[in-house]
Amino acid sequence: MGKYGLSPFLYPVYGLGGLPESFSRLCAIHGGTYMLNTPVDEVLFNSDGQVTGVRSGEQTARAPLIICDPSYVKDLKKTKTVGRVIRAICIMDHPIPNTDNVPSIQIILPQKQLNRSSDIYITMVSHAHAVCAKDLYIAIVSATVETANPQAEIEPALALLGGVREMFVSVSELHEPTNNAVKENLHITRSYDATSHFETSDQEVLAIYERIVGEKLNLNIQPTDDEDY
Repeated sequence: MGKYGLSPFLYPVYGLGGLPESFSRLCAIHGGTYMLNTPVDEVLFNSDGQVTGVRSGEQTARAPLIICDPSYVKDLKKTKTVGRVIRAICIMDHPIPNTDNVPSIQIILPQKQLNRSSDIYITMVSHAHAVCAKDLYIAIVSATVETANPQAEIEPALALLGGVREMFVSVSELHEPTNNAVKENLHITRSYDATSHFETSDQEVLAIYERIVGEKLNLNIQPTDDEDY
């Protein structure tokens, strides 16, 4: 217990799903409750338009504020569609060619090089991260959709992979909030964009923290042994 310190941020062996799993354990230690496999049927508001909790079936969970992604409020008309993103998950039996056989890598194809308005991203992980069987590699290609043929847009990235055994392609809408988060105490994140380095997600987390707490998060302050994060 405490082998890795008080933070749940470990290198994501077993995939990014390891991060919410670590946070759930840390949350439980400090009295938080996780409700797994529990759909949100309704976001509840009082007469002043402020959130009071959520309803799931016959159960109600009360809360002074709610943080959620757009999928939880899609029927409330509190977001707008701002674009689409295409993602291709590619299973391969080799690393990406000309990358020194590294077990993981991130490649960004610059927009100017491709005559686009946005970059294309490639992330590759492997059995070294316990996300697939030995001698297999997983590459994720993502891009902001700019034409009527999204899959053709990522062909330059797919061409770098050197052959794919199996590929799963999806196109998702991008949403961003339009509500008054401070007035409603309902803080809606933007949809995950095409970037693969999480910079935009990090920036949004910091912005939401400042909006809720009223001050910027200072990551330079380290807690003492008897203090909580």
